[in-house]
Amino acid sequence: MKVAVIMGGISAEREVSLTSGRACAEALRGENFEVAEVDAAPDTLLADLHEAAPDVIFNALHGDWGEDGKVHGLLERFGKPYTHSGVAASKLAMNKEWAKAVFRLHGITVPGGGATPRARIGDGGVLPAPYVVKPNGSGSSASVYIVEDETPDILSQIMSDDGLGAEPIVEPFIPGRELTVAVMDGHAICVTEIIPESGWYDYHAKYGDGGSRHVVEPELPAGVAEQAMRWAETAHLALGCRGVSRADYRFDDTEWPENHSESDVVNRLVMLELNTQPGMTPTSLVPEQCAHVGLSFGKLCRWMVEDATWPRTAQKERGKPAFRR
Repeated sequence: MKVAVIMGGISAEREVSLTSGRACAEALRGENFEVAEVDAAPDTLLADLHEAAPDVIFNALHGDWGEDGKVHGLLERFGKPYTHSGVAASKLAMNKEWAKAVFRLHGITVPGGGATPRARIGDGGVLPAPYVVKPNGSGSSASVYIVEDETPDILSQIMSDDGLGAEPIVEPFIPGRELTVAVMDGHAICVTEIIPESGWYDYHAKYGDGGSRHVVEPELPAGVAEQAMRWAETAHLALGCRGVSRADYRFDDTEWPENHSESDVVNRLVMLELNTQPGMTPTSLVPEQCAHVGLSFGKLCRWMVEDATWPRTAQKERGKPAFRR
């Protein structure tokens, strides 16, 4: 079987995608697939895929165009099985405002706030500080601001940062711990706590050497890990995701009550977003969780190829677990 790994792309996350794609290509060769590496561009992708003539396309793109439903539309036109989510789920998940609305409908706690014209943010007072300003449709913590004090300098930076888009998301800052849950074919794997060295999970913390520490299956108050995993599965299916996704949370454990109730867990565990094409290197969060439950990076990449379909329609129910806890 021949697999074309598409990577690179045109977004701010191009370098991250190249790293993911090369790692997946190497892993798939180790699993005895024939692999073609394709540096994807909107104007040439279909021609490059016709030249490569693959049986399956492995989508290792991140960010704008590669993760928001656009490239998925091209892959549907190409007519060969491909990995990750399809057009609708990818577009829905990439738009944080839309995704939050779906999560709310399914009983998942999400931050307040929402999409706000950037000019309005520059006037100040849109939310009580501290609050977060981030793009409505990109990832990797690029162009993310934690506004602890509305100084003229920080408001000016926000006004001049075109990476935020016309209507970025403005949300209350949630103190506490950073958690993430990978979902594979509708089944949550486990919980990882991310401990950034810089104080918050910015771009360097995600991708820089020594930027953060990952604690797989950390000690958490009773019920928190279970709730995070249930919500991750719910969100994956509610958006119609396929293959692998990753749900990101903040858990506010400040002044945590010793005799906490279920409502404390529901109110203080907050889903920030769901990533339909998470980072894919052997040390990325999803492969790290898979390794923890006995699924090697190579076997994970193999499963993703074998799971590929065309057309890539929404997942309606959970598949058979490909891992053991």
